[in-house]
Amino acid sequence: MIVGVGIDVVDVARFVATLHRVPALRERLFTPDERVMPETSLAARFAAKEAIAKALGAPPGMSWQDATVRRVVGAQPVVELTGTVLARAAELGVTRWHLSISHDAGIASAMVVAERD
Repeated sequence: MIVGVGIDVVDVARFVATLHRVPALRERLFTPDERVMPETSLAARFAAKEAIAKALGAPPGMSWQDATVRRVVGAQPVVELTGTVLARAAELGVTRWHLSISHDAGIASAMVVAERD
């Protein structure tokens, strides 16, 4: 059963400019493993985190660092949750995530489906 669906689109140039203008944002939005990724990948991961939040109803108080998007070579990315985001997902009974991310032509996008058994 589908619990929620989320989608987000990010203008990569605008996102990168913001990261350069506010360097602390990189640490606020991304886990240590994510921070070392290329900026286009960070834009896509930001879109993914936004999509995850939307699929969970975007409740206040969720931490950006409590959702990580792991790259798996030859497979779709994996959503890993901790803390506040995991608590919300558990509250809704989410047991499975389907995530697609992309970045091309200056746009990063993500679409996510949250499911429960």
